[in-house]
Amino acid sequence: MNAYEYAMQIEKEGEKYYRELAENVDDVGLKKIFTMLANEEVKHYVAFEKMNKNQKIEPLEVVDVFEKAKNIFRSAKDENKLTAFSDEQIKYYTKALQAEENSFRFYTEKAKEMKDETQKNAFLAIAEEERQHAVLIENIIEYVNDPQSWIENAEFPQRNF
Repeated sequence: MNAYEYAMQIEKEGEKYYRELAENVDDVGLKKIFTMLANEEVKHYVAFEKMNKNQKIEPLEVVDVFEKAKNIFRSAKDENKLTAFSDEQIKYYTKALQAEENSFRFYTEKAKEMKDETQKNAFLAIAEEERQHAVLIENIIEYVNDPQSWIENAEFPQRNF
C-alpha cells in the first residue's frame, strides 16, 4: 500500500467514525460539527485519490472549522439547547483526537518525501486541516466536560504538536 492509499484509508475511516458520532449524539451542535468533519474527510479522500491516480488536484477549499463551530455553539446557547453528556462520550472524542493527531504527523512526514511540489503542498495543507480538527476536538472534549462555561469562553486556542 502506498502513501496515497494509506491516506485514503485514514480519511475513509475518519469519515465513517465522524458519521457514527453524529448519528449517536443528541446534541444538535455536535451533530452538525461531526457531520462537517465527516465531509472534510471526504474532501481529503478525493484529493489523495487524485494524487494516487496522478490526476490534477485542485487547491483545497478551505473551511474555517473554528468559525463554523463557534456559530453552531452560539446558536445552541442562544436556543438554550445545551445537553448533558456521559463519560463514555469523552472516550469516543478522545479517540477522534488521537486519530487527527496521528493523521497530522503522517501527512507532515509524507510531505517531506514528496518530490512533486503540488502534492507536497497538498499533503501539508491537509495536515494543517487535520491539526485544526484536533484543536476543534480538544475543544469539544472541554465542552462536554462543562458545556455552559465552555461556551462562555470558547476561543479555540491554537495548538502545536
